[in-house]
Amino acid sequence: MTTTFKRVIIENVQPEIDGGRFPIRRAMGESVRVTVDIFADSHDRIAGELKYRRSGESRWQRLPLALLGNDRWQGVFRVDAVGEYVYTVHAWIDPFATWADRLGKREAAGQDPELDLREGAAQVAAAARCATAPDAERLRWFAEFIGGGERTSDRVRAALDPDLAQMMARWPDRSRESTYARELRVRVERALARFSTWYELFPRSCATEPGRHGTFEDVIARLPYIAKMGFDVLYLPPIHPIGSTHRKGKNNRASADPDDPGSPWAIGGPEGGHTAVHPQLGNLASFQKLMTAARDRGVEVALDLAFQCSPDHPFVAAHPEWFRRRPDGSVQYAENPPKKYQDIFPLDFESEQGGALAEALLGIVRFWVDQGVRIFRVDNPHTKPLRFWEWLIGEVKRTHPETIFLAEAFTRPRSMYRLAKGGFTQSYSYFTWRNLKWEIEQYFEILNQTSVAEFFWPNLWPNTPDILPEYLQTGGRAAFIVRLVLAATLSSSYGIYGPVFELCEAEPREPFSEEYLDSEKYQIRHWDLNAPHNLKDLITRVNRIRRTNPALQQNRNLLFHAVGNEEIVCFSKHTDDYANMVLVVVNLDPHHAHSATLQLPVAALELDDEQGFQVHDLIRDTRYLWHAGGNFVALDPQSMPAHIFRIRRKVRTEHDFDYFM
Repeated sequence: MTTTFKRVIIENVQPEIDGGRFPIRRAMGESVRVTVDIFADSHDRIAGELKYRRSGESRWQRLPLALLGNDRWQGVFRVDAVGEYVYTVHAWIDPFATWADRLGKREAAGQDPELDLREGAAQVAAAARCATAPDAERLRWFAEFIGGGERTSDRVRAALDPDLAQMMARWPDRSRESTYARELRVRVERALARFSTWYELFPRSCATEPGRHGTFEDVIARLPYIAKMGFDVLYLPPIHPIGSTHRKGKNNRASADPDDPGSPWAIGGPEGGHTAVHPQLGNLASFQKLMTAARDRGVEVALDLAFQCSPDHPFVAAHPEWFRRRPDGSVQYAENPPKKYQDIFPLDFESEQGGALAEALLGIVRFWVDQGVRIFRVDNPHTKPLRFWEWLIGEVKRTHPETIFLAEAFTRPRSMYRLAKGGFTQSYSYFTWRNLKWEIEQYFEILNQTSVAEFFWPNLWPNTPDILPEYLQTGGRAAFIVRLVLAATLSSSYGIYGPVFELCEAEPREPFSEEYLDSEKYQIRHWDLNAPHNLKDLITRVNRIRRTNPALQQNRNLLFHAVGNEEIVCFSKHTDDYANMVLVVVNLDPHHAHSATLQLPVAALELDDEQGFQVHDLIRDTRYLWHAGGNFVALDPQSMPAHIFRIRRKVRTEHDFDYFM
């Protein structure tokens, strides 16, 4: 047997998703911290490096790995461009470091180092032959000196010179190195993918006078209101023609009156399908005008992507093979018994023409990308093949990697996670139904402190057109404030369905239903944006807090803190350098006042336990001096059920003057 065994073992590389099958996710400008177990037989010293590059580039960037202890190593690299990066790990026995370690021990024991010095000189000479100037010249000098006739003590001192060790580390003998078996990927998104603030509205309900169908021009007139509150994404439900066959009436009645506009999700009519614009909203030119006006105010328009058809959609006549037939020959409409959606035909991805169907759907996305749309909220993606989305998103990102896809999938965790692994940038979450303290803490620890955080970026929504949670139905105005603060601070991305949310609309269609009474899904509504109970001023302040505190613009830094009251949840976020720290305290009971004493982990927050620190309530603009011991808080939902504190540490100047930063 002539095989030479590679001695170094590389395993447990993190982050790695499903054996490298899927990429991890980062936003542009973030870092990737790679940890890995590296070890070998015997006591020889080991060296290793982290290699990374942008996909499509041939030249690797190389970083030495640092030993954390107990055979665990670490390297960190930064991703600065949207697209994909690749990384892997190499490691090898370091003969020079092993030799230098042995030489030092031999000298300490008073043993003759002559043979070791000759061996080391040979290693240095070999490195000199591989090195370039000026290292090559200096290495030759060290080789001659260590192996020459000078005093033994001087030769040993030169052999253990830190400068020599650094040069030898730059020109190591890697002839028998081990390479990790996989090249792992990082999908890098633009900054808006990591930190975004969404506002959803129905354009047809934006008219200034009751009873009129709104237009894109009306949405343009609404932009100052949206931008002033601090939203940077305006999400529009489907803007396409709506079918008339089996059109739903008000409150989801099975039959419609002549003036009922129907559900925007029943897409398609004589005017066209998914690439057409509802004629009462405007046309492509007026849509472009809306996009331009939004960009001028720092807002980006997101479109709904709902791959389903009304019975009147052009696809139904042109491609009947794309729809599933029932035994009586009729097309299978959408249903989730006992719910029936006769106004919607689902697409049949298992059709023999499934490939052509997939290409047609990709064509729809490319059409809107060509119109300048770069954000899509995808309706019910878990009801289509998961691998279809992986393919479609991959094709879109191949030419437009800056495109953002939000998955509206309220389903089982594994399906939601697979959608995120397969390419969805952001995901709806179970936050909508997490109301108790233990539920919130447990859920967000999973999202932020496990491997899920490497690929699943939650976008938190307190309400949607489909979901009026019981908490909002029964909690009054305080409940809306609680859910606003939680959504805006627990995650770096959140959204509200407005103006329903800021106007605290909370009447269900019937008891125990999450459907709104007089839902905008089935009728045009008119909203009084100047109503005195409008939360717009508070929303504006909360969004300003988010913009001015970088700690709230990321997720993996979330820490929950113990509170001796089950109605009060407390958590903090901080930047990597602790220059910005935010502490959030919320009373989850919208009906009763609660108080508690908070004991913050000052060491974990890098606070001095002997000095006080200031907390600045950014909602009320009040300041308090706190200490390492217990600090009392009281929250009355009738006034304000939440604190958002910025923690300011005490700093002593050279003039012995204290101030908070």
